[in-house]
Amino acid sequence: MNEDQLISHNRILKHFINGSLGLSDATHKVSGFHLVEPLLDAAAYNTYIETIGNKADILYLRTKEGLTEMVTYSYLESIKRLTNKFGWKDKNIVLAFDYTDEDFYGDVQGLDIIGWTGKSGVTGKFKFLTCSIVSDDIPEKIPLISIPIQMGHYKSYAITHCLSLIKPFIGKIKLILFDRGFYDKDLMYELIQLDYPFLIFVPKHKDKQEILYPMEKGEKISVYWNSEVKKNKTKYEFDFLFAFLKKIYDKKSDKEYDWVFATNIEEIELDTIIRTYKKRWRIETGFRVQDDATIKCKSKEMKIRYFLFVFQQLLQTQWMCFYKNEVSFKKFLIESHTLAKKLASKPKKNYGQLLRR
Repeated sequence: MNEDQLISHNRILKHFINGSLGLSDATHKVSGFHLVEPLLDAAAYNTYIETIGNKADILYLRTKEGLTEMVTYSYLESIKRLTNKFGWKDKNIVLAFDYTDEDFYGDVQGLDIIGWTGKSGVTGKFKFLTCSIVSDDIPEKIPLISIPIQMGHYKSYAITHCLSLIKPFIGKIKLILFDRGFYDKDLMYELIQLDYPFLIFVPKHKDKQEILYPMEKGEKISVYWNSEVKKNKTKYEFDFLFAFLKKIYDKKSDKEYDWVFATNIEEIELDTIIRTYKKRWRIETGFRVQDDATIKCKSKEMKIRYFLFVFQQLLQTQWMCFYKNEVSFKKFLIESHTLAKKLASKPKKNYGQLLRR
């Protein structure tokens, strides 16, 4: 791996930490200069920051003093650099939204921790909403943004907020893909008003069986549907399409499935709609990759959990964009930590000179 490139990415990590926590190398005794190495150590070896150094207390304190928006915008600064490098503003973009979570063990309190079953000791979940690039012609399938989610949140607001933040960094949004957990009238209404093309996998509903039941095996049809939402004590009507596909054979599972999608694309290709939807699964692949960089944490503070989660995503993004074809993600993490440890051992003045190379 090229050391100069790793040094450059070390600098980006340092800037992300400083921007997220409101720190400066020049004015703070502990800043990104000191925190990048223990964070990489914990990520590379999937452990607690407390177990590998003495910076955990100051890291958690600075994180709690800051705002979650500082983390979001600091990550977006990294996305801005990448979009300029890879020319994403000039390309049609396919996006996917999904939720991911992190386990919590302990007494569940507040709106940030969503209660869980207690299976395997997991009593709650910290939840995050992520939007990723899943376009066929863009090899850098990276998370563009993630935000923390509270219990009882509005899907439509969270998603349109994310879209408004990433819109300046990408080209025309060709399609947005959602799984069945996002089938929501309010969300569809808002996306239609904002002219965002969407494709949502619809959960099983008895009222749709009247259309599916008489269809022939392998038949595919689309039907206009009228619906309404209530907002601010006013009813708003809107139209969209249901696409019905009866008993479609899936080669991978050797089974036949019924598929129902909701969309606002009038000329949707029914012969390719399933293949188009399956691009959404690439965001789940990204979550599995990020699991290799998990930094363990016992904190109940969403600010701390969110900062660590986005730091892990930034590592995934660096690997996806620059090292995926060269080394495994775990190898990248270990090499990044080895370099960070080497740089941290140098006088701060010399360290700065290295970062400016």
